[in-house]
Amino acid sequence: MKVVTFGEIMMRLATPGRLRFGQAKELELTYGGGEANVAVSLANFGLDAAFVSRLPKNPFGDGAIQVLRGLGVDTSQIARGGERIGIYFLETGASQRASVVVYDRAGSAVSQVKPGQFDWAEIFEGADWFHFTGITPALGPDVAAATKEACIAAKAAGLTVSCDLNYRKKLWTPAEAQATMTELMQWVDVAIGNEEDSEKVFGIKSNNADITSGQVDAEGYEQVARTMAEKFNFSTVAVTLRESRSADNNGWSAMLLHEGKALKSQIYDVNIVDRVGGGDSFAGGLIYGLATGRSGQDALEFAVAASCLKHSISGDFNLVSVGEVESLVKGDGSGRVQR
Repeated sequence: MKVVTFGEIMMRLATPGRLRFGQAKELELTYGGGEANVAVSLANFGLDAAFVSRLPKNPFGDGAIQVLRGLGVDTSQIARGGERIGIYFLETGASQRASVVVYDRAGSAVSQVKPGQFDWAEIFEGADWFHFTGITPALGPDVAAATKEACIAAKAAGLTVSCDLNYRKKLWTPAEAQATMTELMQWVDVAIGNEEDSEKVFGIKSNNADITSGQVDAEGYEQVARTMAEKFNFSTVAVTLRESRSADNNGWSAMLLHEGKALKSQIYDVNIVDRVGGGDSFAGGLIYGLATGRSGQDALEFAVAASCLKHSISGDFNLVSVGEVESLVKGDGSGRVQR
């Protein structure tokens, strides 16, 4: 089973501990980005995962590739060029103080990708699944056009196509997102999002939920999922449900509309080490579950458990095994030392 993802990997500069930007005298350098995070999850789970992007020919571009290769991701289709890698700065929140992300990604190498730059027919040879997020087309009209090319080629090659909507208000407006993403959805089979994504990208929202309240309404989001599936002919729609009690503690679950049935996962009480990449780890877990032939319920439970574990890991990447995820699904969430 081979999965191809397309997007931007960035250099992450985070304050150590939970220091504020104004307190920090040093920053911790790692790498991460939506589609790259998914590729790492899938490689970690034992699938053949390839990441397509564009990175500069400098030590930071080299460093990103080295990290991905070290985690088992195929980087052979990453183009080299441009002047800089995108950067994001992270200040991790605590208690009632939210985390803060500041982007410095304008003019990044991948944001200058143009249609026709990648040979998608060659890239998709032998592949089974293609994944992208709403972050990638938000980088600019040319990148959106390249994403469209990838979707068309993926469907022509018979691949399943998944998209994590991942609305980012710092990259584009709801109107811009809706215009671009609505067109791309005609090639998507599996859609993933949360309550904000469905409302901001498609104007579809639950009548019983307020995205600013931190509360979730699973029944309301079932209707959201059904509306999305009917509008865009998705075969599967996943909605992650995060109950944000504080920066440290969340309730975490999801619902899945699959083969016409609405499925709900168990709910985890998550004490957070690092929530960045939590949604990507869910997407990676769901793709793994569905691609390996698990039932809708089993794929959903695997995805939620995988993401639950990611919240305990510093950095963007979900560095857990299939066995660890399955153990949590079966109820072993005690955190006891494994001897």
